[in-house]
Amino acid sequence: MANHLYDLIVIGAGPGGYIAAERAGAKGKKVLLIEKSNLGGVCLNEGCIPSKTLLHSAKLFVQACNSQAYGVTVENPQFNLADAMSHKGEVIQKLRAGVAYQIKQNRVELLHGQARFANRSTVHVNGKQFQGENIIIAAGSSPVRLPIPGADAAHVLTSTEILEIENLPENLAIIGGGVIGCEFASFFSNVGVNVSVVEMLPEIIPTLDPEFARMLRKSMVDVDFHLGSIVESIGEDTVTFCQNGESTSIPCDHVLMSVGRKPNIEGLGLDEIGVDHNSRGVKVNEFMQTNIPGIYAIGDVTGKSMLAHAAARMGEVAVKHILGKWDVMRYHAVPWVVYTYPEVAWVGLAEADAADKGVSVKCAKLPMSANGRFLAENLGKRGLCKVVIDSESNALLGVQMIGAACSEIIYGAAAMIEDEFRVQDIQEVIFPHPTVSEIFKDALTAMHA
Repeated sequence: MANHLYDLIVIGAGPGGYIAAERAGAKGKKVLLIEKSNLGGVCLNEGCIPSKTLLHSAKLFVQACNSQAYGVTVENPQFNLADAMSHKGEVIQKLRAGVAYQIKQNRVELLHGQARFANRSTVHVNGKQFQGENIIIAAGSSPVRLPIPGADAAHVLTSTEILEIENLPENLAIIGGGVIGCEFASFFSNVGVNVSVVEMLPEIIPTLDPEFARMLRKSMVDVDFHLGSIVESIGEDTVTFCQNGESTSIPCDHVLMSVGRKPNIEGLGLDEIGVDHNSRGVKVNEFMQTNIPGIYAIGDVTGKSMLAHAAARMGEVAVKHILGKWDVMRYHAVPWVVYTYPEVAWVGLAEADAADKGVSVKCAKLPMSANGRFLAENLGKRGLCKVVIDSESNALLGVQMIGAACSEIIYGAAAMIEDEFRVQDIQEVIFPHPTVSEIFKDALTAMHA
């Protein structure tokens, strides 16, 4: 018999877990939040926040090096990795404190330790048992390491370890041209590192509209991309890959293994209590319920949508279901952002996705250079906005953008897709001028829909 009783136990204090705990605590539920490492999970400590902090430092460095075109002279700009890392650490500490404050404000009890199911309503942590009427699994994910010869060498890093390096390498080889690989390629190349990306697919970021993937790749002029290439081995100072039947070696001081993430399902005791799962994650329905009554799963551990904001939303849906309120998790309007320089953002259907689904669409594109704010702040830079509209209903189905500030704009398109805005509805919205966001409305107007 468990000696601690709770309305809700949450396993994992990442964006999904702590949001779920806060929402339930705010409604008066007795909540236990269990975390084996640091508050905030991978996102705050080893992913979203530290990587974007470093990317911003690199962006400032590039802008300083090119500021003369804007009438600003900066003599001998330099990038200092130690200072950038120190700033990163300060940001993480402040955000951890912020999460701790919020969970305390919502009367959530925090427990540090490794959780494992003792039975369907009880978890075992630090030698004690804790019973919950409901339990949410929010255990997150971990980087994948491919079984490549040499992959276990000390200079082969994942996205976790590379955020703690003390010196910039001269040459960095990145295995994988997905979102994470491209973000690190952008950071390191912008601070003077020779970067090569080896990607087995014919284009980077396969979830992105191919036109925008090409634009992003070509904009990263200091990165050598080797597409359609399979890594054969990793040596002390080289990476060897096969492209078009021929083996090629490239120099490297460090190797970043960036080939995806896997759900953290081991060690939880899921098999013992019968939770349905496979290598891709814990299986859930639209309410985030597993096959076991009272047990929910959210975030990366489900394999559904490995994004921090998707995890937070899943947490809200799960808690609402526990509280007896109707809500479902919808994935058609989850926004994506690649925080490279330039940024890429998209939401909803791409044109090719619509064709695969048999949906008749019409599209319009407008270069970012048609926008006054973008042109004033991004001399010589290219950008593009593309909108995808349902041919019959005129409803907005998708938006893809590349260029400065698009990460701060895409949420508006997500809201409009979620609420089924038609072109005529969007044209009646007043956008502030001058802002880059106007490119979205202007692209629709250019369609003459």
